[in-house]
Amino acid sequence: MTDATLTPEEIEGDRRAKRNVAVLVMAQAILGSQMPMIFTVGGLAGLMIAPNPALATIPISLIVFGSMTTALWLSPLMQHFGRRAGFFIGAAGGATGAAVSAWGLWTDSFALFLVGAYITGIYMSAQGFYRFAAADTASEKFRPKAISYVMAGGLISALIGPQMVKFTTDATVIPFVGTYAFVVLINLVGMALFLFLDLPKPTAHTRAAAKANRGRTHAELLKDPRISVAIICGMVSYALMNLMMTSTPLAVVGCGFTTGSAADVVSAHVVAMFAPSFVTGHLIARFGAMRIVALGLFLLALAGGVALTGVELYQFFGALVLLGVGWNFGFIGATAMLTQAHEPHERGRVQGMNDFLVFGCVTIASLASGFLMSSGADTQAGWTAVNIAMVPFLALAGGALIWLAMRPKDLYA
Repeated sequence: MTDATLTPEEIEGDRRAKRNVAVLVMAQAILGSQMPMIFTVGGLAGLMIAPNPALATIPISLIVFGSMTTALWLSPLMQHFGRRAGFFIGAAGGATGAAVSAWGLWTDSFALFLVGAYITGIYMSAQGFYRFAAADTASEKFRPKAISYVMAGGLISALIGPQMVKFTTDATVIPFVGTYAFVVLINLVGMALFLFLDLPKPTAHTRAAAKANRGRTHAELLKDPRISVAIICGMVSYALMNLMMTSTPLAVVGCGFTTGSAADVVSAHVVAMFAPSFVTGHLIARFGAMRIVALGLFLLALAGGVALTGVELYQFFGALVLLGVGWNFGFIGATAMLTQAHEPHERGRVQGMNDFLVFGCVTIASLASGFLMSSGADTQAGWTAVNIAMVPFLALAGGALIWLAMRPKDLYA
């Protein structure tokens, strides 16, 4: 399909989509830098004030849990009031959550720190919808590229975030308070970006039409093989990435390396998460989303295999880089599959359900991360347990993808 075959509506939609992609790339880069910062220090800060070391990753789990529970109301809210309103709410949640977390560290209150972590999940949920916003006005041809370009904005956040950890960790008397204060500033400044979005605004007519034609129920949507498999692959890709990434700072520091080394490993990982996005959309357009998802699952398995070979710094780097690329192919591919499997009036329900289920699994993974790390006799044994735990879930996603590929296309086309 060439640009000459696009309808006038699709050409105009792609013009708007490209403008919105530029804005969303900047939002992903600036506002998104808070996530690698928080995921780098969250477990270490939790370890500092938690009553039990096994609870160190609970703050990370509550961020993801906050994202999961937010998705159920934020997606319908955006369908009713527009994406911009939801993105403002997300940035406000990020600023508030970071402020409360900083106050919890300052007062040595683990409970308050957990409250801040949950509120931060509102931002994480909103950020997850950047990729869907990029696709809202895009033609079928440009849609996977729009999604991947927005995800590519995370490459800049990968460079900014972990480096800011180095500058802010000891900026205050109490470690990590300066990091959370900087996150507050990022959210307040980044809000201005959303004023430049040019997305269709819901009207009374479109709201009435959506109410009259609500489409399939959640149960009916999950019976669609394309939707169910896309959600399974998205859940597994994101959950296993989070399982391993959440454990990494604890494993790196626990094996005798510095916090700076842990930040460098996380930085390399986040670069690997987003750098492939410049080509992921093109690969999906050429080879199909299912093949790219399969490649992503293979790379996730390879990451676990490399991690099991040892705990030298180069092995941490190798495993986390493979993990990042695997997540990119698996998650973006699953997102592209999902956008092709539902009608426009089902968008709010499908996307909210998808992110609820995806981040529900990510919540469980981040909770399991801390317990798996503390389950062995030492750090290395815990790290081994984390990576072995990936196997059954990779088998589940791989099996689901093969099942979908073997089904006659006319059953769900």
